[in-house]
Amino acid sequence: MRHAGMVLVLGWLAVLFTAGAAQAAPAGPDTASQSAYLAGQLRHDPVYISDQMPRVVPRSTAPAFAAEAKRLHVPAYVLVLPSASSGGMGSGLLAGIHDRLGRKGLYVTVSESGLSDVQTYGVSLPGAADAKTATLYELPYDATPREVFRHFVDVLTSGQAHRRAEAARATYGGAYNTHEPPTLHTTQTDRENQSFLTGTVVAGVPLSALLITSHALRRRRVRRRPDVPGPAGGAKDGKRKDGTAKNGRTQKNGRSVKGGPATAVGGPGPGSAPRRGWLLPLGALVLAGLLAFTASRVFSDTSTGDGLVPTAADLRTRVDRVAEGLRHDPLYVDPESQSPLDSAQRAQLHERLGSLPVPVLIAALPSSPDDESGGNADLLAESLHNRLHRDALFVIADLPSGSLSVANYGTRVDTSALYDASREPAAGYRDASTLGPRLDRLLASVAKAPTSRTAGEPLPPLPAKYLLAQQKLPGLFTGDFHPGLFIGALAALLLFGLVVAVWAIVARLGRRGARAMAEAAAPIEPRQSWLRRTARQELAALTAELESAGDLPEEARRRAWECLDAAALLIDGDSDGRIDDDATPAGLACAITLARVGRTAAREPSAATHVCHRNPLHGAAAGQTAKRPAGSRKPLPRPVCAACQETPGEMLRLYGSDGSGRPGYSPYPVHPGPLAALAKGAGTDQLTREVRESFGVQ
Repeated sequence: MRHAGMVLVLGWLAVLFTAGAAQAAPAGPDTASQSAYLAGQLRHDPVYISDQMPRVVPRSTAPAFAAEAKRLHVPAYVLVLPSASSGGMGSGLLAGIHDRLGRKGLYVTVSESGLSDVQTYGVSLPGAADAKTATLYELPYDATPREVFRHFVDVLTSGQAHRRAEAARATYGGAYNTHEPPTLHTTQTDRENQSFLTGTVVAGVPLSALLITSHALRRRRVRRRPDVPGPAGGAKDGKRKDGTAKNGRTQKNGRSVKGGPATAVGGPGPGSAPRRGWLLPLGALVLAGLLAFTASRVFSDTSTGDGLVPTAADLRTRVDRVAEGLRHDPLYVDPESQSPLDSAQRAQLHERLGSLPVPVLIAALPSSPDDESGGNADLLAESLHNRLHRDALFVIADLPSGSLSVANYGTRVDTSALYDASREPAAGYRDASTLGPRLDRLLASVAKAPTSRTAGEPLPPLPAKYLLAQQKLPGLFTGDFHPGLFIGALAALLLFGLVVAVWAIVARLGRRGARAMAEAAAPIEPRQSWLRRTARQELAALTAELESAGDLPEEARRRAWECLDAAALLIDGDSDGRIDDDATPAGLACAITLARVGRTAAREPSAATHVCHRNPLHGAAAGQTAKRPAGSRKPLPRPVCAACQETPGEMLRLYGSDGSGRPGYSPYPVHPGPLAALAKGAGTDQLTREVRESFGVQ
């Protein structure tokens, strides 16, 4: 009896001590239930994929994770959980799972954000931590969980995990490093940018090429087309007075002696340009087609993400699991997540639920845009109601934020009276630690809430975005492609205007440079020393050219030799090969002119018929000044060189005495000698004839 009494006393003391300790211990989250649940899942399959993010990693992809894990050649246990449930380094989740599972191997948790934790128990796997670090830094933010795990295995099996971890940390680590690795997938925004760029290039590049090429060809035709119908000397219809065409071929009845049509110098006849006018637009269309084809090959992605599409079973698994749990218990707490409710809070909530006048079902689980409802609590409540076929007041508690959502299906409770009890806590206190008291306060409000005859089913929630529509990228030639065409065409016009402006500036500068060079070769007021030096050089050059030319045409040889003989008469009267001391500036200028025209005649006799009347030192004429209109008193057209034809230059001025006997520079026509005849448009043959006549040579 004494022994039995002592046992009874000790038993009561143990009960009282345990009760007091339990009352004194603070209520905390039930972490053991999560580890136990996940360990039980891994006991059946070493790869467990949560059903709470089917839009990112469907459960049907478990074989792909298992295939990657086999490459490690050690037992591997892979958990793919939402970020809210995966814990992290130091959370103790993997340690608790290992303790309950009791198996050696590599334990890995992966979330939609990347690798959450990596631990090894009882196996030697060097580089696991370094592989996790390398994976963290080397992959961009848009990598999917399957790509993250595959990359982790690649690094771990490469044998270079440590080196890659150090290199990745140096490249992408650091507090102030904002450099990110390139993204893996094309987003909707990326496709919009690609479409806009494609439209801009497809419209802008061909149109720019078409406009610039057309402008260049048009300027080339303008430069090559003669400004007057006849050559210098007043010839008409493309014929000269000697019966030869502009290209030097004898004309007969409008046709050349070779039988071809008579054409102007410098290009095809007037009918050829229209026949080739379609080539440039056709080339631009072909270029646009090539650019569009190239863009379709470069921007070939048709979907975003890694291409994984959940099955119908993947999208209904979570709803089935939660609905099955609510059939047995009106309070369902997600077993994959760390429970925010202790046993005392659960007991209190069960007591509240049992005393309510209306059925209330509570589901506490994470919610995210990656779940089947797209993070829409009202849509989840509707799915649960449709699956359970039961009228009730559905309360969805989000983990870990602790926010509450109430949906009334078939009860008469006025849910507007529950607003204060169900609203979210202040921003600084938004967590699951207060979920138990807030649920208790909400249930107390349900018990006191008034009824309403109009209470019933809520408005249908917005449907979740269709997953394939989210992943499928729009066509490259849709959307912003059309605005890109407009911007490309506008950019082409702006570029064309810029090119034309720059072209005009460069051409003007080029003309100035050419004029400067021309003025250096033919100054307006040449000095006596320049005239003597240039005359000696030009006559020597003409003599050498005639001696080296073996088979010149008869007309070219005659005109060139006549120019050389006349120049020699003007400045080398005693035929000693030296310029006479008494050679006048007019005689020297005339000799230089004849020597330059003679060199032109040796190359193209038809181009040496006339000399520029503005400044004979410019050499052979390329055309005429504008014709005199009928009834006008303007002077007759005169032969001019190409530069003076575009912009008339100043007239040659030579040094000598004027009419009053005062020395100075004056226009060359007032100086005595044969050179003055050129001011009236005299030809080369007339000039050489007058030189010979002035010296009495026939």
